Order: sequence, then C-alpha cells, then structure tokens
Amino acid sequence: MRRVGLLLLTLLLTGCTVQIEGTPVAEGGSDPELAAAVAALPQRSIGTAPAMRLAAGLVPPTNRWFSGLVFPPEPQPVFPLPLSVGLKPGGLTIGVPQVRAEDKTVFGSHTPALDVPIDATDLQVAAYDDLTVTVAYLDRGAEVGRVVLTRGSPFVHYTATRAQSLTVGPQPLRADGTVDIRGGTYGVATDGSLRGSALDLPAGGAATFYAVPADGDPAEFAAAARVAVTGGSVVEQVDGDTVATTLTYRTSGGDTIVGAMPGQGAAGCPSVGSFATLYGRMDLCRTTTLQLRTPALTPSGALDLGRLDAAERTELERAVTADTATLQLTAADTYFGGKQLARATNLLTLAEGLDMAPTAQRIRDQLVPVLEQWADPMGCTERTTHCFVYDPTLRGMVGLENSFGSEEFNDHQFHYGYFLYAAGILGRDDPALVEKIAPVIDLLAADIGNARATGEFPRARAFDPYEGHSWASGFSPFGDGNNQESSSESVTAYNGLALWAELRGRPEQRTQAVAMLSREASSAVRYWTQPDLPSGFGHEIVSINWGGKRDYATWFSAEPSAILGIQLIPMSPVAGYLGGDVDRIRRNVAEAAPNGYDVPLGDYVLMYKAMADRDEALRIARTLPNDAIDDGNSRAYLLAWILTR
Repeated sequence: MRRVGLLLLTLLLTGCTVQIEGTPVAEGGSDPELAAAVAALPQRSIGTAPAMRLAAGLVPPTNRWFSGLVFPPEPQPVFPLPLSVGLKPGGLTIGVPQVRAEDKTVFGSHTPALDVPIDATDLQVAAYDDLTVTVAYLDRGAEVGRVVLTRGSPFVHYTATRAQSLTVGPQPLRADGTVDIRGGTYGVATDGSLRGSALDLPAGGAATFYAVPADGDPAEFAAAARVAVTGGSVVEQVDGDTVATTLTYRTSGGDTIVGAMPGQGAAGCPSVGSFATLYGRMDLCRTTTLQLRTPALTPSGALDLGRLDAAERTELERAVTADTATLQLTAADTYFGGKQLARATNLLTLAEGLDMAPTAQRIRDQLVPVLEQWADPMGCTERTTHCFVYDPTLRGMVGLENSFGSEEFNDHQFHYGYFLYAAGILGRDDPALVEKIAPVIDLLAADIGNARATGEFPRARAFDPYEGHSWASGFSPFGDGNNQESSSESVTAYNGLALWAELRGRPEQRTQAVAMLSREASSAVRYWTQPDLPSGFGHEIVSINWGGKRDYATWFSAEPSAILGIQLIPMSPVAGYLGGDVDRIRRNVAEAAPNGYDVPLGDYVLMYKAMADRDEALRIARTLPNDAIDDGNSRAYLLAWILTR
C-alpha cells in the first residue's frame, strides 16, 4: 500500500546463522514466552475471517505467495515461477506466463496450457514451508490426491491417494509424454500408466506435470521430473558484509531442476535452460540447493551528523526547535500512529545529535507516554484506540483502530516497523521503559519477524525467502497473486526489527532481521526503483509488483510523485540503499516531479534527489512549503537527510 550514532553491529556480523523453518506448526507447538504474552492481551478478531481452505492445526498463511488458495471465496491462480498454476476443485492447469508490456503494466498473468481434470469437490492447503505448498484434493471430505507446488521449479508433482484415471490435455500427448501448447512444450512423467492422454494412477502412484524451456533438453527435464520435491528449507547467514542464503530442496532422491529469481544469481549452478518471466530471464539448473549472496545492510537508528559544519548545525537546531514546538502525537490507528511515533523519534535523534538536551527531553516527555499507551497489554479493555489485541483465529496482532485492511492482515510490516523503530531508539538508555513496553512490542516483533514458526505466529509473516522481498496483502484475493507496493516501508520494518532484537538480546531474531533487511533492500532496487524492464513499458520504475503483473500505479494516487514516493517513504536512516545509479535517480526524479516538489510525497522525492544532486535539493528544501511536507516527515529531518548526503 501505503541516541546519537549507529547501532553496534559487532555481534550482528560475526557469521551468526539462523535456520528459517517453514515446517507447519500445529496447535500444540507454542512458544512459552510468546504464549504468556499473548494470554495477557485481549483476544478478539477485529475483522471477519473467511472460511479457510486450510487443514486443521496449521497457522493461517496470511501474506504469502499462495494466500489466494486459502482465503478468497474461490481459489486464485498462484505464481511459483517460472510456472503459473490454477487450482480448482475440479483439477489444475499449468502454464508459462506469456510476458507482454504496455505503457503502465507488464503482464504475466496465469496462462492455462496443460490441463489436468481431477474428480474432486474441494481442495485445501495441507502443508507448507518456505519453498513448497502442498494442496489436498478432496471428494466430499475424502482425500483424492495431493499436489506439491515448488518455488522456482518447472514441475508440479501429483500423488494419488486413491486409484484414479485422469485425462491430460487439452491436446493428445506424444509417445514421450510431451505436447506443444500455446507456443511451449509441456510433459508428463509418471510411475503409473500413460497411454496418449490417458493417465492411470494406482493408490500412491505419482505424476509430474512440467514445462520444458526452448533452450532445454526435453530428455533431461523428463528425467528430473521423476524426482519428486517433498519440501524445502532456507538458511540465512550474515557473514561480515554478506548475507548468504541457501535454499535447500528435499527430494525423493537425486537432483531436481530449479532456478533462483532473476537477478539474484545462484552461484555455481550451470544453466540447463531458461524461461522468460515478469522479472527477467530465469536460468534453471540441476541441483537440490541454490546459493544466493546479498550485500549486508547495516541497521541504523540515526543520521550521522558528525561532518556538519557550524552553519549547518545551526540551521538544523532552528528547524528541530520549530518542529518540536508543533509536535503532535494524536493519530489513533496503527499506520498513522506508527508514522507519528517514528517522526518524533527522528526529531529526538536529531536533538540528541545536535546536543540539544532540553529539546530532546521535551520530545521524549511527549513520546514515551504515547508509546507506553500503545504498549499497554490491557489497553483495549479501557479504550477503543491506541491499543492492540491478539486475533486468535488469524494468529496475530491487530490494532483496535485498524487501517488499510490491517484487520485482514494487510500491511502489518508497514505499520509495525514504525513502532519497532521508535521502541528500539527510545529503549536504548532506558531499561525500565524496555521492561514496561516489551510485552506488546515483543509481540509486534513476532507478528512480522518471528524467527521460527510457533502456534502463536508464523515465521516472518510477510517476508518471502525465495523472492527476497515481502508481500503486503493478507488474504490475496486477486487473480494476479499477492502484491507489494511500499518496498521502502518493508525495509524500514526490518531495520526497526533489527534494532529492537538487538536491544532485547535475541540473536536469532536479530540475524533474521538483518538478513530480511538486506535482501528486501536489494530487491527494492532490483525490482522497484531501478528495475530492468521490457520494451513497451513506458516508465522508469515499478510501484506495485505482483505474482502475475507489474504496475506503474499506487493504491491511493495516480500522481507520479506518489508512485515514486511510496518507494521512498520514510527515507529512514538506513535508506542509503536507494542510491547507486545517479543517472537513473535523476531520471526517476524527473519523471516523478517534473514541475516541482509541492506534490504528494514530493518531499521524499526531493530527499531521494539529494542522492544525485545534494546542493540543488538543499536549495529547494529550504523553501518547500510546510504543507508539502508529509505527516511522517518534518522540516528538520528533511534538511538533515539532505545535509548528510
């Protein structure tokens, strides 16, 4: 949708490893500490949870690439890539999306090609982990068979629970089990009986439906298709200045064929063929592991004011004084309330960095009581705003005054990252405050960044360890899969999570937070602000990435400044990752604000401009109208960001 100095990273960057578990957790898999904190909160579902196509005992998979299979009234297509897959009670279709571009959209919607009717009346997600989802087909409650979808795989594996005959189509298959449909080659490999398009499977028999790339060897793909992927796991390791990500595919024995997301470059994996995708060419290789490397991004809690000269410090002191005099913390919902907390926290770090002790104390005196109010475990028993409840159905934290669909678990990382940032800064030198707010702030951290799946929360709710970025829609009721708009607020969220985890002395959560922060930031540049785009797309950036399309648009405004600005907000201290190609930054800015910066989110576009043209950005910022500064920003922080480039 929508303390002076840096965090000490000595412990962060010592090669700490965390296994990111995606194994389904049943009702009994509780974490005692989380369970106790949850029990101290009011239990309430703010929204109405839909009937879920989900096996008993599984934590509802909100904000996932496959959430559209679980929550909408009808199952929606999903995009494990390079395939798209449609699952319905009556069967499944697979295809390789046909990518085409228009002025504001790159299309890669589900393209049904190979069709597999299955005699079933319903389906449900039976298991999931970080790399696979297992879907059971049911006939009046009795299981017919199971499908496994795998990230980065050209294979869809089906196991028959009972004996059955299927007709694979819509065109007759050749003797080798392949067929050409919609300009592509598809195949079937089975331990059952395949005669033409007639597929007979005994109970326990299996078949893999697959696509063959134009530059691939059909025989190699047919052989690999006989190896079933049974699950997957992800290990993230922060080692010095690098995040090393290992994707491991469990199989029935032997190598499978998989590929990393375009641009992520799996090391040491020679290509056996490639597919065109929305995000560029996906190279596939024969393996059970993919090794990815991403530059590690250092979490940050404040701008570095150490190199400012006397005149610049005086200018900032005046701006901080003026902004402090008008400081308000009145927003009642979790999004705008969180933004206000973060805005005030930025003012606090500026006042501290400028040695403005009385001003810093005034900010703290206003800020701390509001954060304590939000973090009161029983707050929602006494008031209807500024408090959180725990939703026992969807398993997560929701503000009683919700916004932007947060009751449907939309955008949680966007909202809660602001709270975590404020808590991480305010708690640095105040152990008593940390102890007071921890029962609720720990739960917000678990909601978006639980280090392991538990009965109370999923692991890392929104972050997709295969794609390297987050998803924003809780229920994903869309034909183009899940989506994310504000990549920058996801980066901000994991920066806040890292600060809070460091403060709480939680190395596993802290390591995961740094890995998510680093990978989200890298993906934000690669897929949002400086993407490689196909011919026909008429713009410099993408503002909403989906499973099945990419849009130059926002959910809230058609203004070009907002389309870029939502990828910049809130220009937090860690936002230096947005730099890089100076010419590309200038083109992005020219497209977003051709007539000046008194436009929606124009102040963030101006801050972004400073990464290419600092002096010009500073000149404009000094005269920017007050009403052109976003409610999550301030004149002081705007100037400080530009001055510190």
